[in-house]
Amino acid sequence: MPRAARSSAASSPAVKSARASRAGNDAAEKNRPLIEDIRLLGRILGDVIREQEGREAFDLIERIRQLSVAYRLKRDASAGKTLDRLLKNLSGDQTVSVIRAFSYFSHLANIAEDRHHVRRREHHEHQGHMQEGSLPMCFERLAEKDIRAADIARTLANAYISPVLTAHPTEVQRKSILDAERAIAELIHQRDGLVTDREREDNEALLRARVTQLWQTRMLRYTKLTVANEIENALSYYHATFLRQIPRMYREIERSLPGFEVAPFFRMGNWIGGDRDGNPNVTAQTLAFALQQQSETALRFYLTEVHELGAELSISAMLVEVTPEMKALAERSPDTNEHRKDEPYRRALIGMYARLAGTLQALTGTEALRHAVAPSTPYASPDELLADLRVIESSLLSHFGAALADVRLRPLIRAVQVFGFHLATVDLRQSSDKHEAVIAELLATAKLQPDYAALDEAAKVELLVKLLNDARPLKVRGAAYSEHAEGELAIFEAAREMRARYGRQAIRHYIISHTETVSDLLEVLLLQKEAGLVRGTLAEGATADLIVVPLFETIGDLRNAAPIMREFYAVPGVLDLVKRSGGEQDIMLGYSDSNKDGGFFTSNWELYRAEIALVELFGELKNGHDVTLRLFHGRGGTVGRGGGPSYQAILAQPPGTVNGQIRLTEQGEVIASKYANPEIGRRNLETLVAATLEATLLHPTKSAPKAFLEAANEISNASMSAYRRLVYETPGFTDYFFAATPIREIAELNIGSRPASRKATRAIEDLRAIPWGFSWGQCRVALPGWYGFGSAIERYLGAQQKDRKERLALLQRMHRQWPFFRTLLSNMDMVLAKSDLALATRYVELVEDKRTAKKIFNAIQDEWQRTNAALSLITGEKQRLASNPTLARSIEHRFPYLDPLNHLQVELMRRYREQKEHGTVNERVQRGIHISINGVAAGLRNTG
Repeated sequence: MPRAARSSAASSPAVKSARASRAGNDAAEKNRPLIEDIRLLGRILGDVIREQEGREAFDLIERIRQLSVAYRLKRDASAGKTLDRLLKNLSGDQTVSVIRAFSYFSHLANIAEDRHHVRRREHHEHQGHMQEGSLPMCFERLAEKDIRAADIARTLANAYISPVLTAHPTEVQRKSILDAERAIAELIHQRDGLVTDREREDNEALLRARVTQLWQTRMLRYTKLTVANEIENALSYYHATFLRQIPRMYREIERSLPGFEVAPFFRMGNWIGGDRDGNPNVTAQTLAFALQQQSETALRFYLTEVHELGAELSISAMLVEVTPEMKALAERSPDTNEHRKDEPYRRALIGMYARLAGTLQALTGTEALRHAVAPSTPYASPDELLADLRVIESSLLSHFGAALADVRLRPLIRAVQVFGFHLATVDLRQSSDKHEAVIAELLATAKLQPDYAALDEAAKVELLVKLLNDARPLKVRGAAYSEHAEGELAIFEAAREMRARYGRQAIRHYIISHTETVSDLLEVLLLQKEAGLVRGTLAEGATADLIVVPLFETIGDLRNAAPIMREFYAVPGVLDLVKRSGGEQDIMLGYSDSNKDGGFFTSNWELYRAEIALVELFGELKNGHDVTLRLFHGRGGTVGRGGGPSYQAILAQPPGTVNGQIRLTEQGEVIASKYANPEIGRRNLETLVAATLEATLLHPTKSAPKAFLEAANEISNASMSAYRRLVYETPGFTDYFFAATPIREIAELNIGSRPASRKATRAIEDLRAIPWGFSWGQCRVALPGWYGFGSAIERYLGAQQKDRKERLALLQRMHRQWPFFRTLLSNMDMVLAKSDLALATRYVELVEDKRTAKKIFNAIQDEWQRTNAALSLITGEKQRLASNPTLARSIEHRFPYLDPLNHLQVELMRRYREQKEHGTVNERVQRGIHISINGVAAGLRNTG
C-alpha cells in the first residue's frame, strides 16, 4: 500500500474508533482491580450502614447515590431535580447519616486509589518500565548524560532536601480515623496476595470490623483542636511512614551508587509547635512539648529496633569471631546473664538498649517498655549511638555477616543519622510586627529609645547595628515587661535550651513572616543575642545559632526580595556572621499570600522573577565568599497556594535556583494524601530527591527567551488587574465571600488550633490565605487557582487578526518549550477540572443581597469560561485533563459521591445561619457541616 494510502487508512474513522476501543479496553483492564476494591469497600460500608442504621437509612443513601450517578454521569436532568428535592427535605438525623456515609465513601475510595497506584507501580517495575519521578528513572537519565556516580554522590554530600510538615486551620482529620484507615489500607494491600476463598473471607471479615470501627468512631472533635493534637497527628506519619521509608529510600540510592558513601542529605522539618504567626496558642511551653514528643518518638523507635536486633543477632562467639571493638562493646554491657555469655552481639545490644532507656528517661521523662537490665548512662549525642552501631556493623561485615547487617542494622544506622534524638527540625516563625513591638519595649524600658517604631528605616538599621555591636543585653533585670514581650523572649530562651538538650539540628531556622525591610532581619538577630543565640559582636566575629529566614509573601514583598537581601548583606559584619555560622541562607517564598494579593498567574510569575533575582544576587556574593542559598517554598495543598505535582514543580524552577538545596512545606489534607500510605509515602519522598537531582545535574530549564519573559509580564499585569478588580474593587465582594463559601463555619467550628484570620476583621487582606483557598475549594469554585488568566489572555491576544495569530503562536511555543509556563497551565487544567460552577450556584443562594450575588457570580462564571477557552486555545486540548486520563477517571468516579455532600453542606449552612440568628443552634447541624467539610476535602484531596 502506498504511504499516502496507509496514512489515509490509519486516520480513517473506523481505525480511530478501533484504536479508541482498544485503549478503552486496556484502561478498563488496568483499572479492574481498582473498581473491584472500590465496590468491595462500598459494599461493606453499605452492609455496615444497613446493620447499624437500619434498612430505611440504607435505602435512602442508596437512592441518593443512584440519583447522583444518574445526574452526574448520565446527564439526567430529572434525576437532578429529584435529588435536589430529596436532599432539601431530609431531617437533621437523616442529613448527618447521609453526610457520614458519603464522607466515609470518599475516604475509602482514597484508600483503594492509593493501593492501585502502588499496584500499577509494581506492575511497571516488574515489566522493567521506569516511571517518571522515580529514582530508577532519575539515575537512568543521569547515566544517559554521562553523569558519573562520583558526581551524584558529591552533589548529595552538599545537598539539603527537606519536606516540612505544617498544621493549618483546615486540618480536619482525627488520629483515630487515620489509624483505622491505615488498617484498612493494609488489609486491602494483603488481598492482592491471597489465594484461597477462605483467606479472602477472613480478610473481608477483618475489613468489615475496621469499617464498623470507622462508622462507630466519632469523626469530629467536641473541643477545639489544640497544638498538642496537631503534634500527635503529625507524629503518626513518622510511625506509619517516615521512620522506615526514608532509610529504605536511602538504601535504593546506595544501590544506584555502589562504592560511594551517601551523605545524610534528606531531613524532615516541622512547624507544629514552633509556628506562632497568627497562633496565640503556640508558646515556649508548646515548643518544649513538641520537641519532647518528637524525641520520644525517635527514641522509642530506636529502642524497638535495638530490641529486635538483639533477637536476630543470636551469633555465638564459639562459632564466629568478632572484632576486638565488638568484644569490648559487649564487655561494657551490664548484661551478666550466663545464657548469653557467648553471644557478644546480644550482650552489646542489651547494654545499648539500657543506655537508650536512660536517654529516653533523661530527655523525655518517660520509661522504656522493656528492661532486661536497668537504664544506664544516657547517650550524650546521636553520634555516640551511631559509633556503637558502627562497631556492630564493622564486626558483622568482617565476619561474613553482611546479610544480617542489611536487614535491620543498616536501616537503623540511617535512621539515627537522619532523625537523631530530635526527629525533625522545628522551625520558629513569627510576624515581623511582633518582633518590632518587643524591640520597642526593650528599648523604651532601657531608656535607649522612647519610640523605636516611629523611627525611619535608616535610623532603625543604624540603631540595631549599634546594639548588635554592644556586648551588653537590653533586658533590664527586675523590670516589668508585657505578656507579649515576655512570651516572645521566652521562645528564644527555649530555643537555646532545646538545642542544648536535643542537638543543634533540633532548631535551625527562624522565619520572619511579612519581611518588608532589613530591620525586620536585624531585629531577630538582636532577639537571638538577648537569649545567647548570637555570640560576639558584628564587628568582632559574631556567630548566630539560628538562620534568619525572611519570608516574602505579598506581590510587593516578592518584588523587593532581592533588594532587601542585598541591603542586608551590605550591613557591615552580616556577611561574615553568616559565613562563620555555617554559610547558609534560607529564603522563604510565600505562595499563599502572593496569590491572595495578586491572583494565580501573577503570584507564580513574581515568584519566578524573585527566584531569578535572588540567584543573581547570591552569585555575586559567592565571588570569593561561601554562602549557600536555599529557597524554601511555602507550597500548600491547593494549586492556588503552590500545590500540584512536586516533581514537575521542582523541574520547572528557574535555572540555578535548586542546586541540591530545597525545602518545601507539606500542609493540610495533602499530608494524609501523600504520606498516610507507606508505599505512596516513599514514592513521594523519592520524587523530591529525583526532581532535585535532575534539576541540579541535568539543568532542564534554560534562561527563557526575552519574548517569553515579556509575554509573561504582560499577561501577569492584565491578570492581576482582573483579579483585583473582582476581589478588592467590587463592592460587596467581601460579604459575598463570607456568605457563598463555608468560611464562617470553618472559622467557628473545631477544625484547627489557629484562628482563620490574623485580626478580628472581615477584610480579605487580614484573612489567612489558607482558609481563603480552602473555602473556595469547598464550594467548588477554586477561584485562587485560575481567576484572571482568561481575561489576561484575551487582552494579550487583542482584536487584530494578524497580531492575534502571532501572539497565539508564541503562547503555544511557550507551552511547549518553557517548563514554568507548561507546569502552570497543567495545574490550572486540574483546578478547572475539579471545579463545578453548577454546584457553586447552590452556595450563591446563601447570599442575601441577590442583585450583588448575581453580579459577582456572573463575573466569576464569565471568567471561568474565558479561562477554560484560553487554556484550550494554548494547549490544543478541548477536554480538561486530556493529558492526564488517570486523574480524569478518578474525578469522574468521585464526583457523583461528592455532589450530595456539597448539596447537603449548603442546606446545613442555611439552617445553621438561620438558627444562629435566633440563638438556637442545633448541635447536629454543626456536626453535619463539619463532616461535610471533611468529606469534600477527602474527595478533592488537594484542598488544604
